[in-house]
Amino acid sequence: MIKGAMVALVTPFKGVKVDEEGLRTLIEFQIKNGTEGIVPCGTTGESATLSHEEHERVIEITIEAVARRVPVIAGTGSNNTIEAIRLTRHAEKAGADGALLITPYYNKPTQEGMYQHYRKVAEETDISLVLYNVPGRTSVNLLPETIGRLAQIKNIVGIKEASGSLQQISDVIKLCPETFSVLSGDDFVTFPLLAVGGKGVISVTANVVPGDVANICKSFERGDYAEARRLHYQLLPLNNAMFFETNPIPVKTALGLMGKISPELRLPLSPMSAVNLEKLKKVMREYGLIR
Repeated sequence: MIKGAMVALVTPFKGVKVDEEGLRTLIEFQIKNGTEGIVPCGTTGESATLSHEEHERVIEITIEAVARRVPVIAGTGSNNTIEAIRLTRHAEKAGADGALLITPYYNKPTQEGMYQHYRKVAEETDISLVLYNVPGRTSVNLLPETIGRLAQIKNIVGIKEASGSLQQISDVIKLCPETFSVLSGDDFVTFPLLAVGGKGVISVTANVVPGDVANICKSFERGDYAEARRLHYQLLPLNNAMFFETNPIPVKTALGLMGKISPELRLPLSPMSAVNLEKLKKVMREYGLIR
């Protein structure tokens, strides 16, 4: 079962290239601080602006650097089913433990269209598949009933749920087998999701404070709900700060302020506004991340 605190890893850049050394450094920082899974080439990893060659290279580097110490769930989604199959096959061949597939964006498929999309990817690959529902970015919402149908397919093993709705999350958990992992796609929902039966989180904030995010899940799993609740409220200002502007602008800026990477973004994403940058710095100072 896929569970615990996983990081939706940023992709560091230097100029026009992926910063491969920086990527490896970030992976070591994550594993050293208790992250239980690495998720490259998702939304936070700016997958939409990676070439196919870069996308595959980032996944290969991640698998190599992780060296089986924690699971690697590679982002391989697309709004083109054929392309999603190709990317997923590559991740499987490279040695990923699973693949994360966003709902087809822009096309605006029906529920049946999304079901057939995922079913086709599952039929064409053997790797474990994690669905990814983020209506705010894709303009489509993968509904609980459709997720329940997909959960019956053997190699579809979980979902990153970023609808922001505890009602929808609860309905998904109710309709799916106990072995199906419902993971938070929104950091502020992690603790409530665990409380209603979810299994973990694929986190943006974990890029910055992997230990604290991991400890929410670990505390909850051992039954220390008071500590998990304390961490939930401790992290709340930082979770909010990660969305002062479009993700991953704030989190890459934060990592830059911490000296972890160069905070470069690819157009059409642009650097943070001066006002939001000062707000981010204030939150980070109060958290003890910068001086």
